[in-house]
Amino acid sequence: MLTNLITIKLLSILIIFCTALFAGVYPFLKKWRSGVSEFPLGQALASGVFLGAGLIHMLGDANADFMTLHYNYPIAFVIAGSVFLLFLALEHLGNEFYEHKDKHHSGFAIIAFVLLSIHSLFAGAALGLSSNLAIVLVLLAAIVAHKWAASFALATQITQSGLDQKVGWLLFFIFTIMTPLGIYIGSTISTALNNNALIEPIFNAIAAGTFLYLGTLHGLSRSFMLNKCCDLKNFTYVIIGFTIMAVVAIWT
Repeated sequence: MLTNLITIKLLSILIIFCTALFAGVYPFLKKWRSGVSEFPLGQALASGVFLGAGLIHMLGDANADFMTLHYNYPIAFVIAGSVFLLFLALEHLGNEFYEHKDKHHSGFAIIAFVLLSIHSLFAGAALGLSSNLAIVLVLLAAIVAHKWAASFALATQITQSGLDQKVGWLLFFIFTIMTPLGIYIGSTISTALNNNALIEPIFNAIAAGTFLYLGTLHGLSRSFMLNKCCDLKNFTYVIIGFTIMAVVAIWT
């Protein structure tokens, strides 16, 4: 079982890296100028999975571990909330910059790079930390769906900005390796738990905050759930994603 889990995580690194690379190369090669392509159904499903993973699995596990270690203060919720607010602040900064500057300004591409890279790192760490094969597979599917859209969006943003081409390629390459790097970090942490029992709940809480943000304000806005009324098709996919994580929790 352990061997299968390690194999799946190694395959996840390869799959996610290739997905990000192939989704983002086209805008670079074609100098994409017609706006960011949206993937609403995939984003809606991923949002439901992230929401369920954050609430049902990551946050619950982190809180239970802190309680087991006799920390009665709700540390897990504070960490998750702080991470959520950090992402909200970064995205708010990006939106403010967008409103007061030209949308092709290089600073906007850099902010998008920072925000999406941090998302990717923490999401990868959550997958790397997971010790249940079913959760790893579901998270892999959600991350791939999100990574495809995020990679395409970032590459488009970079090509539309005034960034030097070499700098743009460098930023994009760093972004493509952030999730694989996160998976490696998470997997490494999971093997070092005997040395420090606080590592897993802290990173689970960080992952929870990340997934809650990806599953709500970040993900839902990109699946047209916040800006478009009565989109029942997309909403159904959010429910399906959340239900998948709720069902997986029966066996974890």
